[in-house]
Amino acid sequence: MKRMAVLGIIGVGLFVAASTAFAADKTKSEEAFDRLATLKGEWSGEQEGVKVSVIYTLTANDSALMEEFRPEKGAVMITMFTVDGDHLIATHYCAAKNQPQMITSAVTDGQKPLAFSLARVTGLKSPDDWHNTGLTVIQEDNDHLTQEWTYESKGKSGKRIFRYTRVRS
Repeated sequence: MKRMAVLGIIGVGLFVAASTAFAADKTKSEEAFDRLATLKGEWSGEQEGVKVSVIYTLTANDSALMEEFRPEKGAVMITMFTVDGDHLIATHYCAAKNQPQMITSAVTDGQKPLAFSLARVTGLKSPDDWHNTGLTVIQEDNDHLTQEWTYESKGKSGKRIFRYTRVRS
């Protein structure tokens, strides 16, 4: 019986040591995703006079971060953030009924702002249709977030900047 107890303690110790070693071996893109995951919760902001609520939720066994964009007036939109090798992917499910998929370059510093560029877009009826072409996520601190979205429509490009503050319960 003592032998089983000793083997059990050794087994638990090896499991803890392996778990710690595994966590230390995270890639830069995984570190960047973990930082992005700290957005979990509710945020509030305003864009062009319209109040906006943004809710971040981890899903799929914590492998995807879902952003739910809820303007006071207008359609709800979803953006899903995931890790893919050495970069991150953001797929935006837009009120314009298209889905731009944007990726970062290879992540070399998980603490810097994340700049996503358009890789492809599904759901466009015409290349002239309104669609997002990029997103930069700037986590200023634990309670302040800025997003810079770029877009194209009818051959013209533009940018919208959103600033959010964490909602404390």
